[in-house]
Amino acid sequence: MGAITAFGAGVALWLGSAITGMAAPSLVVLCGVDEAWCTAMENAFEAKSGLDISMTRKSTGDILNQIRAEKAAPAIDVWWGGTGDTHLQGGSEDLLQPYQPAHKRDLLPWAQNFFAMSGGRSAGIYAGALGFAYNSDLLRKLKLPAPTCWRDLADPVYLGRVRSGNPNSSGTAFTMLATLVQLFGEDEAFRFMAALNRNIDQYTTAGSAPVKAAARGETLIGISFMHDAVTLKQAGSPLVIVAPCEGTGYEIGAVSIIKGAHNPDNARLFVDFALSPEGQGTGAASGQNQVPSNALATLPLSAPDISLIKMVDYDFATFGSPGERSRLLEKFDTNVMATN
Repeated sequence: MGAITAFGAGVALWLGSAITGMAAPSLVVLCGVDEAWCTAMENAFEAKSGLDISMTRKSTGDILNQIRAEKAAPAIDVWWGGTGDTHLQGGSEDLLQPYQPAHKRDLLPWAQNFFAMSGGRSAGIYAGALGFAYNSDLLRKLKLPAPTCWRDLADPVYLGRVRSGNPNSSGTAFTMLATLVQLFGEDEAFRFMAALNRNIDQYTTAGSAPVKAAARGETLIGISFMHDAVTLKQAGSPLVIVAPCEGTGYEIGAVSIIKGAHNPDNARLFVDFALSPEGQGTGAASGQNQVPSNALATLPLSAPDISLIKMVDYDFATFGSPGERSRLLEKFDTNVMATN
């Protein structure tokens, strides 16, 4: 059974197979969700299909960069999970292969819309709202006020006590950047992020890492998707989960087949499984709390009710375009990171 590797599933995998005489895997997948879900999905698909797959967990931005670097000779078959605007960018760069999945008719309206927006190159597999969580034990020990809004996080009382992903590698953090621009307007959003930067103790590569650090008490506040915080709270962490008072954005996690994939038939089998009720059920089975895209899939009992959260009308088309993404990341590096 293929194990999740700790290194890139790139050319080295294929060369290694040739050198050792081992058979190459029947499918190579880059996974952008929590590692526990990567493992559960890998095991479930192998049991269902009888295929041997190689599954590697990476942050969404790093996945896109690897697929770009391997464009002339792709080593990856499927990109599963991670924020949809990054998948849309990959599609607009002609890195992804259109496919009409078997379960398309069962997808919820937001997933149908996303599929159409992608030109049939990416299918939505889950949705989740952005927010933050704080460690209530640590808050009480420090005798600090509880934050309830985005703007609260820039308050000097939280100096060195907020953790966020880096939007250059983290799809979660890029969703935050795009959310703030849509909530506040670009100029005000960057003024806020520059102020927030003074309170950031660390920018992480993975988007779920900040809230995991808050759960362990390593930092007070972690910015993340709310479903990641719910999973940690269910495991006993003293987290209070916050939907920011100003409103927030959300992600549509997606699955895509890489253009020029070595195993296109098996890739299509994987996408069909990922969109089936059985495949989407691997999320809840591994303790995840995203809202599944298949209307026939079972909703995790503790999934945040996104219908009750004040949401921006997230513009996936604009923020999934290569030019806009590159422009905003360059501005973030210049106006925010360079001030460290």
